Amino acid sequence: MARLGSWIEPFPEGIYVKPADAWVDPSEPKAQALVTHGHADHARGGHAHVWATPETLAIMECRYGPQTGTAVAYGEAIHLGEVEISFVPAGHVLGSAQIVLEYGGERVVVSGDYKRRPDPTCAPFEPVPCDIFITEATFGLPVFRHPETVSEIDRLLLRLHENPDRCVLVGAYALGKAQRVITELRCRGHHDPIYIHGALQRLCDLYAEHGVQLGDLRPATEAKKEELKGRIVLAPPGALNDRWSRRLPDPITAMASGWMRVRQRARQRNVELPLMISDHADWDELTRTIREVAPREVWITHGREEALMHWCMTHQIKARELNLVGYEDEDD
Repeated sequence: MARLGSWIEPFPEGIYVKPADAWVDPSEPKAQALVTHGHADHARGGHAHVWATPETLAIMECRYGPQTGTAVAYGEAIHLGEVEISFVPAGHVLGSAQIVLEYGGERVVVSGDYKRRPDPTCAPFEPVPCDIFITEATFGLPVFRHPETVSEIDRLLLRLHENPDRCVLVGAYALGKAQRVITELRCRGHHDPIYIHGALQRLCDLYAEHGVQLGDLRPATEAKKEELKGRIVLAPPGALNDRWSRRLPDPITAMASGWMRVRQRARQRNVELPLMISDHADWDELTRTIREVAPREVWITHGREEALMHWCMTHQIKARELNLVGYEDEDD
């Protein structure tokens, strides 16, 4: 009797689906790639053919140029070889998907990166019962319990209102986090202009083209210092402490990331206002999700594998770590 999931083979460069002759999120160019979402450690250029959601394909084209690909809408089923493949929302960023693979009476769900918190910029995560759940574990330690997003946004707005002669400079990952912070601010009634670093412009435009309302965004480089007082400015994390930020009016440096739970990380970046806003599941959400999908086995792709493996074993769930390469601790 073949072992469970014998038709799925993990390699350092990605997960190979043998009966489909296709790879999930490969880190090297492949003939056929199934891509969960647009972050650069999952979606790379150079594949001969890509299957992904329409939004992920658009993000890949924005980053890598024209793609030869097939857009697969959420809930739509396609077949490669004898494998039925569908894409289900992962709640991570715009267009992010879990890839559901069905073959030989077994169902495997490759989660990609995911979160369970509400996010106005993308479709919410949908749990899919399965035999094998392939999960991330970016925040797979019990210490990681993310606060409510609203409370973090309110801390940001309070600091802004208390310092009318300064600006708040928020470091936010260019794909997903920046747009989420903007929409969360809008949801809390902040409709003032928000100023953005030029590196965020293309992806903000792409989100707007896909129906995500971002409100009044303006280029920070074109604004005079006086105009930026009492304003929120967004930039990639790498721009927080470089020459670009020196032209801002006494900025309060903030960073939106689940890693802000780790004080040393905040200190290393000279972050005055750490905002614990993550696009990944925290410990409670990782374990709740495993309970919900009720797999016979859990495979862990990257992150804090040991703690999640131990949790699975104590709950009588078989678990293994895949040791894939190329997945990074993004600025989340």
